[in-house]
Parts: sequence; C-alpha cells; structure tokens
Amino acid sequence: MKPDLRSRLFHAWFLLSRPMTLGVRAIATDAERRVLLVKHTYVAGWHLPGGGVESGETVLEALAKELREEANAEFGAAPLLQSVHFNNKVTRRDHVVVYRCDNVRQFAPKRRDYEIVAAEFFPLDALPDGITKSTAQRIREFNDGTVPDPFW
Repeated sequence: MKPDLRSRLFHAWFLLSRPMTLGVRAIATDAERRVLLVKHTYVAGWHLPGGGVESGETVLEALAKELREEANAEFGAAPLLQSVHFNNKVTRRDHVVVYRCDNVRQFAPKRRDYEIVAAEFFPLDALPDGITKSTAQRIREFNDGTVPDPFW
C-alpha cells in the first residue's frame, strides 16, 4: 500500500471512530540536548514522536505510550506543555498538543517494525534531510523561544 493511501485510510478510520481527533507529540531531548525524531512507514519525512489520544486516555498517558512504542524511549523529567495547534491539513477536526520532554532516554535501540522505520536523536543544529515542515517549525519555536504558530 502506498504511504499516501495508508495515511488517508488511517485518518478516515479516526474520523469514523472519533468526532474530533486529538494528537500528542513530544519535543523529546536527551541529556545531550539532541532531539528525538521518528520516520514512519505510512507517511514521508521525519516527525516528532507521538500519536492519537484514545478514549479514556490522558494526553500524558498517550505521550508515554507513543514514546515507548515508537522509539523505546521514556521520560527523564516530567513533560511540560509547549503548545497546542489546530491541524487542518487533513481534517477540520484535529488538534495536536506538544509537550517538551527533557532528558528522555532510549532504553533499547528501536528496530524497524510495521509502523516505524527509524527513531534517532539529532543535534538541534543538524536536523536530518526530509524533516517535515511542521516538525521543523515546532523545533524552531522550542529552540528559539518564539511564540508557537496556532496552526500545525
């Protein structure tokens, strides 16, 4: 299945199963202040780790789960709310909550699976080619201390 079709099917399922979608992402930095990025099998580019918040789940529970599943990573310090964004690129119903997560550690290397191609830490001044525009913007806002754009 092509990445674009997979992504559309994923979002169609979310629209059918949830009247409004809520996602969570982590600006997860390690002790060396490198940022954790993931590359998915179903959508192009490098992204901040994260995913959808399920019914009955808090955003912090979802964030911890996504870090563990996508990168074999865990919090080193309590996450801090960074920003909230309206993601109208796919639907008019989606919001993304971004948390700053300092001293995140990877407890095991992440191997490729059905969802994740790679999960790696990168220096803030040497982000990889192929990083998505929204991911790069969130990292700039975090790194420069600028006011977050309300749109994803």
